[in-house]
Amino acid sequence: MDPEKLYILLAEDDQDDRRFFKKVFDSLKITHTLSMCEDGLELMAYLDDTHKLPHIIFLDISMPGKSGMECLKAIRSNSRYRDTTVAMYSSISSEDTVEEAFVFGANIFIKKPNDFDKLKKILTEVTYINWQYVTDGLNRENYMINYYTNVPDKFL
Repeated sequence: MDPEKLYILLAEDDQDDRRFFKKVFDSLKITHTLSMCEDGLELMAYLDDTHKLPHIIFLDISMPGKSGMECLKAIRSNSRYRDTTVAMYSSISSEDTVEEAFVFGANIFIKKPNDFDKLKKILTEVTYINWQYVTDGLNRENYMINYYTNVPDKFL
């Protein structure tokens, strides 16, 4: 795997959502590798077996086998994944769910948009953030991305 590529891992049980995410991600102007898991059990097995960890995991909440929240807890309880950015990526965005993900250590919460351009802006913003500096001081004001971003058009 090319060390210059951004390595992204999506855990999403809905096939249409996976296709949409891939289509949007492939349109971004960044060099990347995108891998996908269909549920939480597959995600955790993948993480346990891989030598190169992803830079960012996009994690759906409602998945069979092992939920996204259960995966988040497992990821954050393992020191091997300490520097891995976790973006909760879900259509569920109740205040309690968003708060729970924050408490369990998600770096960011993204409410799934159904619009190509909105998702493109969100993914561009998330991939351009320098998570090395954000992870140490998680900030509630910057935690949830919900359809609006400040990505300059030159990156889109």
